[in-house]
Amino acid sequence: MDQLVSRLLLYGDLGEEAILSKLAALFQAWKGSSMPRQTLVRGIYHQVKGLLDLATEYGFDENLWQNYLTFLLMTNENSFSLITERVGAQDGSVNHFARNDFRVFRALFHYDFSAVEGDLNLDCFTTLSHYKAIAKHGRRYNQNVSEKVRDLSRRLAAAPDDETFFRLVTEHYRQYGVGMLGLNKAFRIQSGPEGIGFIPIYNTDKVMLRDLVGYESQKAQLRHNTEAFLAGRSANNALLYGDAGTGKSSSVKALINEYYDQGLRMIEIYKHQFRDLSAVIAKVKNRNYRFIIFIDDLSIEENEVEYKFLKAVIEGGVETKPDNILLYATSNRRNLIRETWKDRADMEHENDVHHSDTLEEKLSLSARFGVRINYSIPNRTQFQEMVRTLAQRQGLTVPAEVLLAEANKWELRHGGVSGRTAQQFINYMGGASAPAFAGSGNQMEKRESPSPGEASI
Repeated sequence: MDQLVSRLLLYGDLGEEAILSKLAALFQAWKGSSMPRQTLVRGIYHQVKGLLDLATEYGFDENLWQNYLTFLLMTNENSFSLITERVGAQDGSVNHFARNDFRVFRALFHYDFSAVEGDLNLDCFTTLSHYKAIAKHGRRYNQNVSEKVRDLSRRLAAAPDDETFFRLVTEHYRQYGVGMLGLNKAFRIQSGPEGIGFIPIYNTDKVMLRDLVGYESQKAQLRHNTEAFLAGRSANNALLYGDAGTGKSSSVKALINEYYDQGLRMIEIYKHQFRDLSAVIAKVKNRNYRFIIFIDDLSIEENEVEYKFLKAVIEGGVETKPDNILLYATSNRRNLIRETWKDRADMEHENDVHHSDTLEEKLSLSARFGVRINYSIPNRTQFQEMVRTLAQRQGLTVPAEVLLAEANKWELRHGGVSGRTAQQFINYMGGASAPAFAGSGNQMEKRESPSPGEASI
């Protein structure tokens, strides 16, 4: 194994702490008898544990060794993988080195561990090669990555020759890209000593735009702008504003489920991270994806100045915003920045010579979003239609008159009519623990507890 790994060129920068690097060093020590056997076994077990931990995080199964090698190929960002992500497999001298590396990986895919297992009395690699993972809930591992790794792993293992192996890997790069940006839909950012890093959001909301009841014209506007962006046509930054609970955030989150396969990715940032926006854009501007930078519940208070970083990024900076990046924001305020009556009297009270300048400064942020979509609270008829539709989707058999009467009671106690209130009411009605209503046929009666001393019939 150490001889194979030493021949890697483009993919050779694995890092000294990589499982493959550690195992190669241990196998070299085993061949040269330069390490006590007990120390060898302990070192190999330590790397196997690391492989099991990785398998648990990403949901590997069947052949963990091949899954791991596939994961390395999918996430290694080098000159070949990055250019292939952008333009696909092209004729060039770099292909000679890539084919050599893929030949090494194909040999590692079918590496025979029997000699080391027999000599050290181990069976761990045999077990890893025929692994049966414990079933677990999709929220406990990165399901999106797991499916792609296992699918490509099976196809690479079955590749009859080196050329097929090369084609399968390069096709994956072209379709999904390379690195964690290629495997995941959405990310948060984290600042550290080494700069900005992307933290994958493993289990994103599975909502689709069709799941959101109502707001058809708003969703159509959002689709049109997003599809133009993905097609490389002119598109605008978008602001979704309006009343709470109307589906603004859900509409934006649905986009990554709708358009992930077309190269859409989402980066969620918070107000305190606006100063990092330039660094974020610098890291993704040359990648073969379309990025929506998502700012949820954007609202700027009077004494906050973070919005100035946002304004500079949207428009007005020296560097033009890359054409593979848009900003989508949601807010309960149309104008984003809190206004006060004092703003109108700033000439008298704050000695501002031009009293309109303060207002213009505050209004200029929302003006930089070319698409502004209003999500207002539904009327009573629309609210009832939401309730009926959501109840039908969840399979509730409550008679319509009872359902709507209870929905009206619910919204009076829970913040008024909105899509969020309708969904919360349906969740309550569909609760599995203690149904609020019981009955059969067209009759439905509310369950009442017997009063003290009353016989229950």
